[in-house]
Amino acid sequence: MKTPATNPSDSLACPLCGHPAEPFCADRRRRFFRCPHCELISADPAAHLDRDEEKAVYDQHDNDPGDPRYRRFLAQLADPLLERLSPGMQGLDYGCGPGPTLSGMLREAGMVMHDYDPLYAPNTVLLDRQYDFVTCTEVVEHFNDPATAWPQLADLVRPGGWLGIMTWLVSDPDPQAFRSWGYKGDPTHVSFYRPATFDWLGQRLGFTVEQAGERVILMHKSRD
Repeated sequence: MKTPATNPSDSLACPLCGHPAEPFCADRRRRFFRCPHCELISADPAAHLDRDEEKAVYDQHDNDPGDPRYRRFLAQLADPLLERLSPGMQGLDYGCGPGPTLSGMLREAGMVMHDYDPLYAPNTVLLDRQYDFVTCTEVVEHFNDPATAWPQLADLVRPGGWLGIMTWLVSDPDPQAFRSWGYKGDPTHVSFYRPATFDWLGQRLGFTVEQAGERVILMHKSRD
């Protein structure tokens, strides 16, 4: 990990929209910035992990496809998404991790699924086409270049299709509350979203946005 800058008056360009982001808060390891335009809260890029350090953290995760608790967790996205899909639709689980589980649940419901992960299933051919729906669970908070990653993700969805996102939203923009928030303690989590951030993304990328749960966002792509 790089050494983070220490000057509290520093500002930086928001990594999502490019507007000036303001110092928000800091803990012992990282500083965080809040964008007043799109409301993304981002970690100081000087403190981002490199790819090997990131993978070492991911390798510690124990996401067992046979664990009923993990399946219930993923059902928070799967259940409302399935209400909007029809059997036989083509889907991509983007960022499936080492033990794809959500895609298996959706296959059980009659969907045709593909798995992609930049570290564990890096079949980039899957990124050269579009799908009826794309799922992305506990991934977007890892985007260290969201201005590039989000349009690429959106382009995977056919017009009229769905993008299903799971991430923990910042419900309280108070710096003290954020500083003590456990979700931001994971060093691989670098991008944190407010509901208004998803509204901005929807307008920018051509999606209508619906919050379908505490940490579930469903985005429906315009047919135009």
